[in-house]
Amino acid sequence: MATKVYIVYYSMYGHVEKLAEEIKKGASSVEGVEVKLWQVSETLPEEVLAKMSAPPKSDVPIITPKELAEADGLIFGFPTRFGMMAAQFKAFLDATGSLWRMQQLAGKPAGIFYSTGSQGGGQETTPLTAITQLVHHGMIFVPIGYTFGAGMFEMERVKGGSPYGAGTFAGDGSRCPTELELEQAFHQGKYFAVIAKKLKGSA
Repeated sequence: MATKVYIVYYSMYGHVEKLAEEIKKGASSVEGVEVKLWQVSETLPEEVLAKMSAPPKSDVPIITPKELAEADGLIFGFPTRFGMMAAQFKAFLDATGSLWRMQQLAGKPAGIFYSTGSQGGGQETTPLTAITQLVHHGMIFVPIGYTFGAGMFEMERVKGGSPYGAGTFAGDGSRCPTELELEQAFHQGKYFAVIAKKLKGSA
């Protein structure tokens, strides 16, 4: 039976979504793994989003909290707001109380990826503070560590990401994830899928 990996994210300007798509490619490259992209609901009204020049959302389906329990592994992605996950994603996790009461996510592997506006804008604090959500659900955090190899030590080019997971810098919104950042995202997806598959096989 295939291992189900859900990539669940919130993306306002598309940076996190680009990483999500690459993570899906990486996870899908592992035989026996089925991967699905999901996004969480927007909490801001349309008029506010328009003032923020946010583009329309993609047609990736909106997930409900109960659907998280279907997955064998979950990879969560979100942009940073003052060094922590965006409120839209926090609101989604705040709605998982029924899953928490039944511990339906306990023992499932979980990864994190993210986008920040600047180099000092939360590339480590964002995933670090997000881990509390996983802990209360009893999930197993799967960081990439330094498994990405030389790419983790890149000093000549600006690169998002950390041992916690793949990342990118949005800057003023015009910067797109670089080839190296996308390679790291692909690596995270593949690395995570292998672990999720092993965990399911040993269950």
